[in-house]
Amino acid sequence: MGAVTSPLNMSEGKAPRSRARGRLQLLLILLVVLGPMILATSMYKLKFWVPDSRSYHGEMIGNGPTRADLGVSAEEGRWQLLVSTPKDCGLDCQQLVYLARQIQIGLGRDASRASHALAAAQPLASDYQAKLDREYPQLQRYPLDVSRYGTVSQGKQDAQLWIIDPHGNLVLRYDARVKGKDLLNDLRHLLKLSNIG
Repeated sequence: MGAVTSPLNMSEGKAPRSRARGRLQLLLILLVVLGPMILATSMYKLKFWVPDSRSYHGEMIGNGPTRADLGVSAEEGRWQLLVSTPKDCGLDCQQLVYLARQIQIGLGRDASRASHALAAAQPLASDYQAKLDREYPQLQRYPLDVSRYGTVSQGKQDAQLWIIDPHGNLVLRYDARVKGKDLLNDLRHLLKLSNIG
């Protein structure tokens, strides 16, 4: 007489196959969820598969310094065009201050999402101070800590214009040779991609 197979024996044979299949499904789900994050982090940290072309015109600040690291102690909940100068505010600095205001105006309906500011290490000349009071009423002014500024600015002593996000992170840096149209396009692109500020 042949052996009788009980339903209990049949279910025991299916259980290991079912467990193995469940584990495989769990591993696939984890791979789909965690894989892209691990790949993106590796690409950022190890700098591989990073495209050579770029769509911005300034110098990208990618290692995480903030406005405080720059030597400016201020809080701003919007995007900011900050002009910094470790010396007196000469012609290049004044041109960047003018440009920052024009860029903010050029944003049109998004102008309220950004502000413009000046951080200077030395007191401004009295005639320029009077001009700013008269013609730039919304310009925010901050003192600049030169000892902290040098590390982030990589020792550059000329005036710089920085785009800073609403969390205070430095995003892009420009020197006095920047074209207004390029700067405006960069800021518009950032505002389009951002849900903050």
